[in-house]
Amino acid sequence: MAAYAGIAADLGLDAVALVPGPNFTRAFEHVFMSHERPFLMVIPTQGAPAALVPNLELRSWDLVGFDGAVFDWRDQDGYDAVFAALMDHLSIRSVAVEGQVMRVFVHHAMLKAQPDLQIIDAEREISGLRMIKTPQDIAALTDAIAISERALAKTLDSVRIGQTEKEIEQTLIQALFAEGAEDQSFHPIVAAGDGSARPHAKARADHAVKAGDALLLDFGARKHGFCADITRTVFLDHATDEAQAVYDTVLRANLKGFEVTRAGVTAHQIDDAVIGVLEASPFADRIRTKTGHGLGREVHEAPYIVRGNHMVLPAGTVYTNEPGLYEIDNFGVRIEDDVLITDDGCTSLTQFPKELTVLKC
Repeated sequence: MAAYAGIAADLGLDAVALVPGPNFTRAFEHVFMSHERPFLMVIPTQGAPAALVPNLELRSWDLVGFDGAVFDWRDQDGYDAVFAALMDHLSIRSVAVEGQVMRVFVHHAMLKAQPDLQIIDAEREISGLRMIKTPQDIAALTDAIAISERALAKTLDSVRIGQTEKEIEQTLIQALFAEGAEDQSFHPIVAAGDGSARPHAKARADHAVKAGDALLLDFGARKHGFCADITRTVFLDHATDEAQAVYDTVLRANLKGFEVTRAGVTAHQIDDAVIGVLEASPFADRIRTKTGHGLGREVHEAPYIVRGNHMVLPAGTVYTNEPGLYEIDNFGVRIEDDVLITDDGCTSLTQFPKELTVLKC
């Protein structure tokens, strides 16, 4: 709790409020659902924290060992009265919230209970506590990545000309769980041919892969609450000269990211170096994405590796290095690794080979 209270103090505010999500889970190592029932924990700079808990969650809430006042409510009674009781108990005038996580109706309920309450978006500061990974966090990420890589190897071994993207996707999902995933980081992207040119394509049940196709797989296992995020692009039966040239360009950009990454570099500097390789190639008009994003309890979190983000990246940060080139109605290539920043450089948590691969299928 002390770290969150410290954020409020640093911002000159009275408290931090958290709702179910990655920061909530970080605080308690217990996962709670975000649904139509408000669920809120408030950590003041002075005094004990307090929680507003749906009555049906009380027995689960007992497991977290929360040392503070608990205000529960039932669906039949509504939550207006319990918000009023919570705010009266806390006696605060300002609160920092997670702007990307707190939902509007919770925000409104707080203001209804205390109209003069100052609510400040402190997403950057609150989620920033998760940016530097602990050794336990790194171990969890490493497990999730290893599961993902084993599932990818199984899936690629099974690919055959004539399969649909959807069939390949189902093989990948089954392999993830067979290898020990607790969940998926996100729904996989499995895209072939012209589908691979759409960075967030959906697998098609009516599109059979054919010789010469690029096959792009972007996916990850979730393990111990942490997400893997990996992309590999392979070619089926053969790769054209154009495909080889595009792939080589993307691979050089990916390797440039590793070359420039170290503690103290900015997100801008990494993206500028990586995208600079793509811009200097004959395929600059195929650039559609930034270099990457932070990775941890969420598949997309701070820091965002993009030009203009001058955040200095400390050791312990994990981000995705995923340059890509995409030509609509033709094909796309993306290569994505999960990178741990260290004091003297960086380490790739991803070990799956990334040289150009042609599947003889």
